[in-house]
Amino acid sequence: MKLLLDTHTTIWWLGAPEKLGKAGHRMIADPENEVLISAVIPWEIAIKMNSGKMPPHVLVTDFLRVLREEEFTFLQIHPLHAIRSGLLPFHHRDPFDRLLAAQALELAVPLISIDPIFDRYGVERIW
Repeated sequence: MKLLLDTHTTIWWLGAPEKLGKAGHRMIADPENEVLISAVIPWEIAIKMNSGKMPPHVLVTDFLRVLREEEFTFLQIHPLHAIRSGLLPFHHRDPFDRLLAAQALELAVPLISIDPIFDRYGVERIW
């Protein structure tokens, strides 16, 4: 099964896995599942670091190495993802979360996230 991780889920998996919900943790850890990491993740982390909202983190400076070590799949932002994101209802104005919602919907994959806002978009959310 393919699954997509939210930004906080990615950060917690790498640095504080005890913060993850049991179902999400189990699905990420299952080697049978393909874990997708969107290009929006390092973008969001870098912006938050640059604005002082997040401390420096190895994920930004060595993102691709970390992906390889975890055997995660890098998900690029396709134009269809961007278009769908822009056409989503404005339940949420965060462009990163809107893009993750659009990618989950476009690819028909569940999103591992604690954030219930994704439910309003009809995203299958696992926590």
